[in-house]
Amino acid sequence: MPVESDKRSAPKSESGDARAAAGVPIGSARATLRYVDRPDCNETFADSISRLSFDGQTLRIEFAVSRIDETKPDTPVTGRLYPACRLVLTPAAAADLMQKMQQVAAALMQARLQKQGQSQPIQESNGADKTVHKAL
Repeated sequence: MPVESDKRSAPKSESGDARAAAGVPIGSARATLRYVDRPDCNETFADSISRLSFDGQTLRIEFAVSRIDETKPDTPVTGRLYPACRLVLTPAAAADLMQKMQQVAAALMQARLQKQGQSQPIQESNGADKTVHKAL
């Protein structure tokens, strides 16, 4: 079965810590990896992250899905949280995930600002209980 990865070089680091953590010896040549799609790779839906831990060697993320129980009149709404996927990453992969999530967050914020600029003014808190309306 072919090795799967996106096309990239080993993470850059001034001290080489990220490469060493990824199992790449310091001073070794960087491999060029070619992404090979696997259509049979399952996709997992999750609506929350139930657990997140880092033990110094691996970042563990447990994704979960919530299921609401059948509702009955005059009773509180209850439900269950089921694990959907457990993801374990090396420190280098965790750093890569963080970098990519920061890029996604920046793009989402930019899109939000553009949408607000087209439709309505941005609301900012001035540190008191009042809201200040400010146009872009």
